Amino acid sequence: MMPGAATTAAQSTGGPLAGVRVLDLSAYIAGPYGCTLLADQGADVIKVEPPTGDNLRKYPSTLDAESRAFLGVNRGKRGLVLDLKNPDALAVLHELARQADVLVHNFRPSVPARLGIAYEQLAELNPRLIYCAVSGYGEQGPLKDKAGYDQVLQTMTGMCALQGKADGPPEILYGSIVDYYASSMVAAGVASALYERERSGRGQFVGVSLLRSALALQSARLIWAEGEPRNIGRDMRSGGITGIHPTGDGYLYISANTPHFWQALCEKTGLSDLAANARYDSVRKRAEHRDEIVPRLHEALRARSALEWEAWFGEAVPCAAARGVEDMFDFPQVQAENMISTFTHPVVGSYQGFAQAIKFGRTAPGTPSAAPAFGEHSEAVLAEAGISPERAEALRVGGALG
Repeated sequence: MMPGAATTAAQSTGGPLAGVRVLDLSAYIAGPYGCTLLADQGADVIKVEPPTGDNLRKYPSTLDAESRAFLGVNRGKRGLVLDLKNPDALAVLHELARQADVLVHNFRPSVPARLGIAYEQLAELNPRLIYCAVSGYGEQGPLKDKAGYDQVLQTMTGMCALQGKADGPPEILYGSIVDYYASSMVAAGVASALYERERSGRGQFVGVSLLRSALALQSARLIWAEGEPRNIGRDMRSGGITGIHPTGDGYLYISANTPHFWQALCEKTGLSDLAANARYDSVRKRAEHRDEIVPRLHEALRARSALEWEAWFGEAVPCAAARGVEDMFDFPQVQAENMISTFTHPVVGSYQGFAQAIKFGRTAPGTPSAAPAFGEHSEAVLAEAGISPERAEALRVGGALG
């Protein structure tokens, strides 16, 4: 069977990547969510887990049956359990790789060759394979075999130092921002390699690292002009006017950097004299005089709640009342864009979750499926690969198949 032809009509969900088969050997967030983004675009993604499972399944969760994080990160996939340290399981993976279009993993650079799944090893089996390796620090250099994690990279690359207050300690940006940005790089890099393969007929290695992702997130700060001192100010914040402010009830984020929005903010809060003052007629000037402006703004904002100000400002002033993520399930704009779907899971049952990060007008994929239960599709995936029920049972008895 030629690579790319493995997805049957039953698995094809539409979308621009319909017919593309992805083997997802990665764990945690960056690699797995990158593969989920590919699934969102119609790819048939098979999540290959070891007998111990993806560590994300074990993360703290108020759901009893499954980790909330695992469900959110792994939607739209099918699940297969293989012990790649078992030679029989490795042989199965090699068979799957011959039929696949893409393989994604997040092993440290020294590990794949020991397991028998390095790019050079799999490219011999399938020269058209797109092989994406997600690492902490890349494939070369003194840190290449060091374990990389989101908040480690945040701290290392200056993100936490800039997030903290000038006179305070560094602060973590919660939400795994580096992991999720890396996942976007996985999806983008794989899609580009698939596009190039249409012209060359050849697969290739795609490298994504958390270090690259953390620095890419700071591209606007990573500018060092000749002659500048090392400790030049690189903070892009706007001096306190643009930011989160207390109101009569709740907190409100306001963005008022442009002259138009600054004027509107002043008019709608009854502070028109500030808008008319030449001392405050630029972002830089307002930053310099923030101690004069912010107290008056806070006093004005105490007159209404955050939600009331949000409604009052309307389209005149970019703003948002601080909400909890729970409010997004029935938020009108989220509903209008069909961002929340209902999923059915064999263990958890019915649940709602985010779906479809990208919208396609002509090749819209179907509604994604729930994240797979542990080993949920092992038999089906092996059968599609041409492995008989008898051999599958022998693999299970021998410990190769979970």
